[in-house]
Amino acid sequence: MTMRRVLRALPLALVTIVVFFVFLHLQTRTKDSPKLPVQDGRGKEPLRLQDIFIAVKTTGRFHSNRLALLLDTWISKTKKHTYIFTDTPDQEISSRGFNIIATSCSPEHSHQALSCKMAAEYDHFMASDKEWLCHVDDDNYVNPMPLLDLLTTFPPDSDIYIGKPSLDRPMRAQELLEGNRTREVSFWFATGGAGFCINRRLAERMTPWASGPRFEQTSAVIRLPDDCAMGFIVEKRLGVSMIHSDLFHSHLENLLLLTPRDILRQVTLSYGLFENKLISVDLRGAFSVDEDPSRFKTLHCLLYPLTSWCP
Repeated sequence: MTMRRVLRALPLALVTIVVFFVFLHLQTRTKDSPKLPVQDGRGKEPLRLQDIFIAVKTTGRFHSNRLALLLDTWISKTKKHTYIFTDTPDQEISSRGFNIIATSCSPEHSHQALSCKMAAEYDHFMASDKEWLCHVDDDNYVNPMPLLDLLTTFPPDSDIYIGKPSLDRPMRAQELLEGNRTREVSFWFATGGAGFCINRRLAERMTPWASGPRFEQTSAVIRLPDDCAMGFIVEKRLGVSMIHSDLFHSHLENLLLLTPRDILRQVTLSYGLFENKLISVDLRGAFSVDEDPSRFKTLHCLLYPLTSWCP
């Protein structure tokens, strides 16, 4: 009877011993193995706002009005990673800690001058450690969190060029070839007036046509300004399709179609004169239209109500 009990207990004892030694083995492997850094699903650290190089294009005569409005509103929230590209040094702005870069570009609103500033934006971005280059004009409001949310959706192993076209069809241009010959090309481009973004992977591939003097040279080949040259390089030279997004806005569209709820979710907004009429979003708040014709102050106080100058 005693022997039968021993035989019955033997398998359970063997299982217990095996489990114990397996546990010891796993503990030893875990202790000795190098600990890998915790990563998100993209295989790298999550994108942060400071990983985005925001470039603002302006000119000296707009420092005291257009640019001043941006400095008081959204740039005050993205100060460390927003870079202002202009043609005129401004010690007063520099003394306030803003990143203002006085290029040697002409203050004229010509194809050459605009491409000169875009070339400076590209080169400064490439020399930085940022993951994204986002270009806007001095009549754009950038909402940082929708921008971050949008860019976070893209995998890092893709070539991304995103913005909003100003046309309902691809741009057609005459590309200048050797021997003074030309050929017609068509491509989509994201209008600089609404803003656009490219990621570093794509920017690195653009180098043969965009670095140093090459961007201006490429612009001259199609005889079109900077935002068109960007689309030409991306779509025609690299074969990458532009991603169209309705979250970017210029003053060349009917901004009144945006509801107050929609406005708070947009990446960029704009304002300006079009056919002698002021174009801006319809947004109610503490400031009247006379006090805030762009509606940027009104928007900023809705997003950041604790701002010192908000009513």
